[in-house]
Amino acid sequence: MNSGRLDVKIKRVCARKRSRSILKTHLTPVRKKEGRLGPGTCPPNSIMTDSRAAEFCSDSEDLFGDYDSILEDSSLLAKLDDAEQNERLRAANQHDFANLQLSKDGERKQPCENALSDSILGEFRPFEDLPTSQLQFHEQTKRSRLQDENKTSTPRQSASRMVEAGRETSAEGETKRPSRARRSVADLLKRTMLGNAAAPPGVSRTAVLKEAVVSEEISVAVQAMEAISAETTDLGPFFGLPSKVKELMHKLRGIQNLYDWQEKCLNLDCVEQRKNFIYSLPTSGGKTLVAEILILRELLCRKKDCLLILPYISLVQEKVRGLASFGLELDFMVEEYAGSKGKFPPVKRRNKRSLYVATIEKAHSLVNSLIETNRLENLGLLVVDELHMLGDGSRGAVIEMTLAKVQYMSKTTQIVGMSATLGNIKDLQTFLKAENYTNDFRPVQLKEYVKVNDTIYEVDPKEENCFRFSRLLNFKYSSAMQKIDPDHIIALVTEVIPTHSCLIFCPTKKNCENVAGMICRYLKEQFLQHREQEKTVLLQELRDSGNGSVCPVLRRVVPYGVAYHHSGLTSEERKLVEAAYSDGVLCLLTCTSTLAAGINLPARRVILRSPYVATDFLKRSQYKQMVGRAGRAGIDTAGESILIVQEKDKNMVQALVCSPVENCFSNLMHDDGKGVLSLILSLIGLNITTSLQQIQDFLHGTLLFVQQQQLCMEKSLWDVVLQCVDMLKEKDLITVSDADLLSPALQITKLGRAAYKGSVDLTYCDVLYKDLSKGLEGLLLNSYLHLVYLVTPYDLIPQCKPDWMIYFRQFTLLSAAEQKMSAAVGVPESFVARKAAGQTVKKNMNLGVVRRMYLSLVLFSLLKETNVWSVAERFQLSRGFVQTLLTSASAFCSCVLHFTEELEEFWPFKALLTELTRRLSYCVKAELIPLMEVAGVMESRAKQLYNAGYKTLAHLANADPAVLCRTIENLYKKQANLMVASAKMLLNEKASVLQEEVEELLALPDDLPQF
Repeated sequence: MNSGRLDVKIKRVCARKRSRSILKTHLTPVRKKEGRLGPGTCPPNSIMTDSRAAEFCSDSEDLFGDYDSILEDSSLLAKLDDAEQNERLRAANQHDFANLQLSKDGERKQPCENALSDSILGEFRPFEDLPTSQLQFHEQTKRSRLQDENKTSTPRQSASRMVEAGRETSAEGETKRPSRARRSVADLLKRTMLGNAAAPPGVSRTAVLKEAVVSEEISVAVQAMEAISAETTDLGPFFGLPSKVKELMHKLRGIQNLYDWQEKCLNLDCVEQRKNFIYSLPTSGGKTLVAEILILRELLCRKKDCLLILPYISLVQEKVRGLASFGLELDFMVEEYAGSKGKFPPVKRRNKRSLYVATIEKAHSLVNSLIETNRLENLGLLVVDELHMLGDGSRGAVIEMTLAKVQYMSKTTQIVGMSATLGNIKDLQTFLKAENYTNDFRPVQLKEYVKVNDTIYEVDPKEENCFRFSRLLNFKYSSAMQKIDPDHIIALVTEVIPTHSCLIFCPTKKNCENVAGMICRYLKEQFLQHREQEKTVLLQELRDSGNGSVCPVLRRVVPYGVAYHHSGLTSEERKLVEAAYSDGVLCLLTCTSTLAAGINLPARRVILRSPYVATDFLKRSQYKQMVGRAGRAGIDTAGESILIVQEKDKNMVQALVCSPVENCFSNLMHDDGKGVLSLILSLIGLNITTSLQQIQDFLHGTLLFVQQQQLCMEKSLWDVVLQCVDMLKEKDLITVSDADLLSPALQITKLGRAAYKGSVDLTYCDVLYKDLSKGLEGLLLNSYLHLVYLVTPYDLIPQCKPDWMIYFRQFTLLSAAEQKMSAAVGVPESFVARKAAGQTVKKNMNLGVVRRMYLSLVLFSLLKETNVWSVAERFQLSRGFVQTLLTSASAFCSCVLHFTEELEEFWPFKALLTELTRRLSYCVKAELIPLMEVAGVMESRAKQLYNAGYKTLAHLANADPAVLCRTIENLYKKQANLMVASAKMLLNEKASVLQEEVEELLALPDDLPQF
């Protein structure tokens, strides 16, 4: 090649590039200094010719955007030459001249060349002012250049390949290269750039290289995203969730914006850092939405399962139905754990996450099963609604056990509690190691009033006696009306209905029905015309739910838009009444305090008929829960409550409405320490603790330990532990090894394991074992009666007061085998006949067994007829009690099933009780059970669906909601959508279980022998 320097021009054809004329440098190329190098050094390379080069055009955009061409900047070549010369001199000074001169064929010079090339390429950084992503790409290329098989020609890769080729040729000796001076790095760069520029238009080197850079940038971005995702789990703009979640909130819930407190709460540092967290607000403040967003973040972003604990079965069913649509759209499972529903341990899913919605008791069993199978780490979030129920008797003890176990066994599971405002929230924070957020926000302002005689006072804690005069009542009552309604309830009600809604809380169930009837006697004709057609439909639905029967009180009051709501209603009647009230068909409900703790049914005005619940004076928490129903967000501008007070109760009411919020205390010591006893048994059974010291260490993480100064006044916590261990040993539920006198080992017996796995009350554990053992001796299999007797709940026995004539009449209808079975358990016909005749019985009888058999006859009749109304009438019981008995029996049957599964001697019960649990859970004809499994589908609706041709779960899951509305009478679009979504979720759940089983069967065993 001629001496001189080759000028290369690259003409850009991209319209967006700047004019090259304004970027020309004033520098000129620096000539390479002449001179001889020391002996043994690498000789200098020849210089490229100065001849004019052709102009080359790129068919794509320039890789470096608005950066100048690296060949046009002549100072770059000078820098490169200087760097090469310096490296040669440094290499010359470091080598032994004599050793390097031993060979003149170039073979000894190769290491020098390689070292020189690597050193220059490693130290020289011509791309320092490139963007970070491109610098990262070049660094990556440098690290992998020796292994890279990419054919893309870059200056650094070309130099690397030449060095590598030289090494291979020298090592193998197969191709002898002519001994000559190695080209300079500058020369290599120039040649490579020329090669890139001279590539044919169809295969643009620049385009290929650019594509490589873009691919690398995408790869780097993905890695960065994954790194960020692992820390922040932020997937989108809606509080870390995708925009689709926000769209679903608007579409399914009508929620467009969050309240300020909700946004502040979700952006708290402790929430972002996934610390345990308690937030306290008044009723109807919007606490649940915050919990649901946190749950969705855990499911979608962190890919972990979640557990939501709710206090009542009805709330669980409502939440499962409401979240099914979210699960279908966002691809997660919603599983119901209530009553007899729920699988222990839950199905282990490989590809989907699950949200478990559970009652308090089912949640405890679920956590136990996860600990036992070492799967608690899969539970990312546990949310407890109504956390203040920690102070609610035995149920509070179960909540405390559940939370303490999760805290002790999993360091990654976050616990979030929703609570009413509490006086000792600090104790709960210490127990859960949690942060707290408190706000007094209400979407609708609440005004509290108290009515004494004819005067209404506004509750004002700033006043001396807490009351401030508001107004006088000026209602014109006749003398007859004054006698019937001395508290002016009718007047207070008619101020708001039918335009607005009203709730009246009554002290007893009977008072609910009486007040509803009394109000309707004096309502005007116009109330009958308000939404008349819809009320007619409601009455028809109530009639269908009762198989042709309808409560006479409801038949009389519903046309006026009035109904009552208490535990005496069947579950289907309750759902129909609640739905009608929510839709505005009913404008007034008379109810007991249980409605305040259950489903959210707000009203413009809430009236408290009396400051009593039955005969007990109201607690402040109960009062706040009732008045908290006043004010409907988005409908009312204000809500108001009126407490009707007699003069004799005025001082007590002053203390009630103005007293500070109540404290919450541990209930593990409730009922003679039954909670601690159950806790210790399950700790030993789950191998969480195996010694007394470990039990004590565990109890340090309970609310009982935090409050031991107030709760363990008579004996220390250590004494309580010793007493419980001795009691469990006496009941043959655990064994204590004396091998180590200082720390005896604790082990659970088979009976103990069956007790905690079946969640059986330890009071009845030994009785149940004896009953089942005795039952095996002569189990009656040609009738359900014997099995039904064995699963009749022990805790309902005290509520049973048999009518002896009805008892005898039903007893005589039994077959000879069934009467024999009754005599075998301790209820002979002679005893029932004597009691029915009013005769005294000298022989001592176990009245507990006699009452339990009476309840068994009620359940036995239900299984045969499946009609709650007719059975309730036959046994002279309220239909609500019959419904409660059925629900409790199905849940207890599930417990007994798990109990028997742990004891080999009871193996026959497994198959028998599985089918009985299913029958008791639904108590309908067998063909309706698949439809009844869908959340929200009751018996009357299941019959409608079955008669319309929707006979299976698959039929309902694939139904068109619009067609359903036209086909099924009195079915609204919203109900149809929820029903179909629930059916799809249930179908997906069942299919997922089968798919997991198939994959597990086909999977290669981990312990497959290797030869």
